[in-house]
Amino acid sequence: MSAEIIWLCHRRAEADADVAIDLRTAVDVAIRDLQEIQAHWGSELARVRLAECRSMLRMVLEVS
Repeated sequence: MSAEIIWLCHRRAEADADVAIDLRTAVDVAIRDLQEIQAHWGSELARVRLAECRSMLRMVLEVS
């Protein structure tokens, strides 16, 4: 199995671009984001990743 890795920092740069993402990929990205959030709990980086993760999952659910 292979997956396209979508780094959220790149997605910020492409905020206006229409990036298609399926639900499975969104869940994979969210799991990795949660690991980063846990590792940096309480920091600005964790808050930014949490907001990005939430936004991405909402976007995917609206499209699905």
